[in-house]
Amino acid sequence: MPRPDWADRYEPRKPRYLNRIKTGYEWNLYNRAHYSSEEPPPKAVQGYKFNIFYPDLVDASKVPIFKLEPCAEGDEFVVIRFKAGAPYEDLAFKIVNQEWESQPKRGFRCVFERGILQLHFNFKRWRYRR
Repeated sequence: MPRPDWADRYEPRKPRYLNRIKTGYEWNLYNRAHYSSEEPPPKAVQGYKFNIFYPDLVDASKVPIFKLEPCAEGDEFVVIRFKAGAPYEDLAFKIVNQEWESQPKRGFRCVFERGILQLHFNFKRWRYRR
C-alpha cells in the first residue's frame, strides 16, 4: 500500500537549527597589563544565539521549552536541551556554564513565533573589585 504524501511530515526527526557562538576579548586589568591590540588575549565565549526551526509541529499551541542539565564532564559546562513535541526529537548542546544576562537591553531574547524558536543570550560580565 503506498504511503500518503503527508506521512513524511510527521515522522520523528531532528529539527533544523542555526547556532552562533559570540566570542570576544575580555579587557580586564590583567589582560590590559599583559596584552595589547597587536597581540590580543585569547578569545572568550561571551554568549550564544540559537535559532531552531519547528515548521511541522503537531500541536502548534504548545511552545517549545529548554532546560539546563548538568554535564557529566564537570562544572565548567552544562547541556541545554530543547524539547518541542511531536514530530521532533530533542536537541541538546553543550555550552559554557556561566550566569546569563536576562534583560532584553543586554541581548536576551526568547521568542517562539512563525515556527522558529529564538534563544539569544549573553553572559554577565563581572567587574574586578578589591
